[in-house]
Amino acid sequence: LFGAPVLLAAYRGAGVPEQDDPVVADSPRSVAGPGFAGSLAGAAVAYVPGVSGAIAAVFAVEATGVDGDRAFVAALSGVNTANTVFALFALFALGDPHTGVLVAFERASLPRTLPLLLASIALAACAGAVLVPVLGDRYFRLVRALNHRRLTAAVCVLLAVLAWVFAGWLGVGLLCVATLVGLIPPHFGARRVHLMAVLLVPIAL
Repeated sequence: LFGAPVLLAAYRGAGVPEQDDPVVADSPRSVAGPGFAGSLAGAAVAYVPGVSGAIAAVFAVEATGVDGDRAFVAALSGVNTANTVFALFALFALGDPHTGVLVAFERASLPRTLPLLLASIALAACAGAVLVPVLGDRYFRLVRALNHRRLTAAVCVLLAVLAWVFAGWLGVGLLCVATLVGLIPPHFGARRVHLMAVLLVPIAL
């Protein structure tokens, strides 16, 4: 919803910075706390409509008292993983999808088979754990070779086109408003994630 301001900031930036070697810089203990807290928050978010994973990650980081980008990534990873699993449990227990993926799943009228869905999640997690270390550095080298301004501009145009395709000119107008609103928090030293509270009422309804 507020991704365009991030793209505009990236357009003004210097592109993808030089990457360090692929050796993990943090110890397992330093990310275990935020990751575990994120898992608990993600499990709770799965049953509570109107709270996004990013907001849950912020709460998890604040609860552990660990600051920094790596702690936030660890917490967000825990949130997303737990939310994916427990959102399925919420769907089967409550009959109400609480994530966009599950809404699409319900609209597709696919069979509800919990063991098969859990196995799919486990398979995707294993594939990601294997592919990220293998393809991560190659991906960064590819992105660094591209003109980041043209790439960012192309993504912005794609967002506008998608907004028009799915919601017409009203969607484009809302995208512009969201972009302007998303430019405000950094000027006050705040995070854009707090803007996601705008979804609380629509999702709750």
